[in-house]
Amino acid sequence: MPEIISLSAPNDVTKPIQFWQLFSVLGQDRIVGIVSNFYGRVFNDEEWFRSVFARVGGADHHVVTQASMWLDVMGAGPAYHGGEFRLNFHHTHNAIQLLNEKGAQRWVKLMVETLDSSSTFMTEDKRVRPSINTFLAHFFGKYADDFKFANRETFGETNPPFKRKINFLNMTESAIEALPEDELKDALVARGVDVADCADQRALVNKALSL
Repeated sequence: MPEIISLSAPNDVTKPIQFWQLFSVLGQDRIVGIVSNFYGRVFNDEEWFRSVFARVGGADHHVVTQASMWLDVMGAGPAYHGGEFRLNFHHTHNAIQLLNEKGAQRWVKLMVETLDSSSTFMTEDKRVRPSINTFLAHFFGKYADDFKFANRETFGETNPPFKRKINFLNMTESAIEALPEDELKDALVARGVDVADCADQRALVNKALSL
C-alpha cells in the first residue's frame, strides 16, 4: 500500500494525509511553531499544571523536546533522542502527576486552543488539521490505556479508518476466509453485491467465491 507506507503526503486531496506524512507538508518551522504556541499556553496556565512542566525545564526546553518527538513521528526521520524509552521514562518519572483525568482534560483543552489558533502553520491544505487530530488522538488513547485514566477528550475531526481495496479475483479461498466479517461485507457491497441474505461470515465468503 504505497500511499500508506510513504512518508510523502498524497497529491490527491481526496485522500487523507497520514500523520507520519505531515512533515512533507508542514516542514520543521511550522511544526515547531505549533509546539511553541502550545507551551506558551502551558507556562501561562494555573500553577498546579504549569509547575509539573517547570520542574523539568523552561518553555524552550519543552519546545525542543516535544517538537523533536513530533518531527520524528511526523516523518522527518530520527529526531527525538532516546525514542520510546525516553518518552516512557519522562511520563512515568516527570509527568506522572498529570497523567490522570484532570491533567489530561487540561492538556487537551490547551492543545485544542493551540490548534484552533495555529491555522497559519497548517497551510491551506484542509487535510492537515484532521491528520494532526488523528496523531494526537492515537497517542492520547495509548497514554489513557497505559496510565488507566478515562479517555473522554477529543481533538476534533480525525482521519477515517483506512480501507483496503479488495479484489476477490486475486485472492485464494483461504485469504478470503481470513478477512474480518465487516471488511468482507464492505468489499462485497462496494462491488454492488446484495448481502442482505447473508446471515453469517460463511455466507459472505460463499458470495465472494461466486464472483
